[in-house]
Amino acid sequence: MRKLKLVLEYDGTRYHGWQVQPNGVSIQEVLQDTIERITKQKTCVIGSGRTDAGVHAEGQVAHFSTESSMTERQFLKALNSLLPRDIVVRRVREAPPDFDARRSAVGKKYRYTILNRDYPSAFAYSRSWYVPFSLDVDAMRGAARHLVGRHDFSAFRAGNCEARSPVREILSLDIRREAGAFIVLEFEGNGFLKYMVRNIVGSLVEVGKGRMVPERIREILESRDRAKAGPTAQPQGLCLVEVFYEQEEI
Repeated sequence: MRKLKLVLEYDGTRYHGWQVQPNGVSIQEVLQDTIERITKQKTCVIGSGRTDAGVHAEGQVAHFSTESSMTERQFLKALNSLLPRDIVVRRVREAPPDFDARRSAVGKKYRYTILNRDYPSAFAYSRSWYVPFSLDVDAMRGAARHLVGRHDFSAFRAGNCEARSPVREILSLDIRREAGAFIVLEFEGNGFLKYMVRNIVGSLVEVGKGRMVPERIREILESRDRAKAGPTAQPQGLCLVEVFYEQEEI
């Protein structure tokens, strides 16, 4: 039995997230069905983590086990010939027996995109959160500084988050304007709680609107109370950019 690592990109608009579930089609389900068509064997594809409905990925990582003797390139070609156009396998690599796409991960990078102008976009609506109010990016940067480091992020986790510990470390949180109309927030950390990035973005947008002062973010963080934070940002602005492993050659 071999273990293969996949690096994937997908547009999550049409899917109910990564995880197989009864109420809609998921990325995991489509991948498993496609691999079964190729190998004639059922398999379970394990991802580095769940992405929610409508969330995208440029560098999701997954693994599965197979008895197939197909080469990495043959798998790559076969998968991309059968998968829908909004799911693409970028890379297939043989992985050591102890590799686990989820448990072996040591960090992740996410990008959140906001369209910040007076009118929406016919092209970017599925890849950004449209906020028509002028946002103060400098104030958002000032607020974001309170979030960098190792903290208890209970105030920014979903109520049904199943993580054993709310403690995570944000290594960097960069906020910049791109192409004039877009505000891009880039998060890098050792792990993220359910809705954590989207809840942080929702609070930072409140700062950008002037509804919160930057120091309020520190107070919310220290309170560990989700009710004191801002709203959850919309899913379509979020993209999983990269997953990090200690052995990057895998």
